[in-house]
Amino acid sequence: MTSDCSPGLTLTTQAIGRQLAAMPYDLYRLRLIHNQTRRPLPGQRLWTPAELLHPAHIRFLRIRNREGFDVYIHPDNFDQNAGYVLLDLDSPVPGVLHRMRDHGHHPCLVLQTSPGRLQAWVHVCASSLEPFLATVIARQLARLYGGDPASADWCHLGRLAGFTNQKPARRNLRGYAPWVKIVYARAGLAPQASALVESARKSPPLQFDERSSRPSQDLAPRSALMTAAEAHTVYHDCVRRWRIAQRFPRPDWSIVDLWVVRHLLSLGWPTARVEDIIRCGSPQFPRQHGDPDDYLRRTFARAAFPFPPSGCTV
Repeated sequence: MTSDCSPGLTLTTQAIGRQLAAMPYDLYRLRLIHNQTRRPLPGQRLWTPAELLHPAHIRFLRIRNREGFDVYIHPDNFDQNAGYVLLDLDSPVPGVLHRMRDHGHHPCLVLQTSPGRLQAWVHVCASSLEPFLATVIARQLARLYGGDPASADWCHLGRLAGFTNQKPARRNLRGYAPWVKIVYARAGLAPQASALVESARKSPPLQFDERSSRPSQDLAPRSALMTAAEAHTVYHDCVRRWRIAQRFPRPDWSIVDLWVVRHLLSLGWPTARVEDIIRCGSPQFPRQHGDPDDYLRRTFARAAFPFPPSGCTV
């Protein structure tokens, strides 16, 4: 293993510091995903700003980045949005950042993830936001400014500045991976942030397709579409009823997902609806799971087994 060079470490530290200063928060969630396998590096965790800026941790991230892992981040507020939404501009229209400012949707941070591709973070609320409200806002901004709709949700991760974009398609003619660079960084709420939130509150509830990762013959009869708000409410009603936060200071949400699936299926809920409840209600879904559909298949397969005898732990 080669040692990290001091100039590179310094530049990465400065880039991370600028990004965190532009979108300040108490905790950040990092995910490292390999560009070839698309599998996340085990050990996903929350980081404080001080931990992210620790030289030993930055060296670790730089080594993983050189090994082919892309580094992603977002401010983390457990099962709520932290007040920031991501706009992924894979093919930005010329002048799009000026248009955003003209409409009062000033980004607090703009990254160039590779030549011609941008990511913009918009600070839309000084406090936490319900997931479905943040998703409505993210989708509205994506429609207005030509963002990627697949990236428009309440907890989408963006890239971390100071590391390279390891996607093979982004490499230059000499085979080098481009650096993720800061184009603009200035902390602050967008001037029209409150209007965005108010507009989202008046929007019709989000709807999710009743798609299932299971073969059609395994599905229960499908019910009507479920809104994101309903899915979130059902999941967290279970969490509150079972006193998960009080019993488990750091819950393993994969286990809670299993309990919720078992409980709802035992009540006769349609499989497709239960899947939507996990997708929309489970905190930070899909978390470290690189293949959400495969994760759901395995969770439902485990749920088919009976509960352990009384007194045993799950």
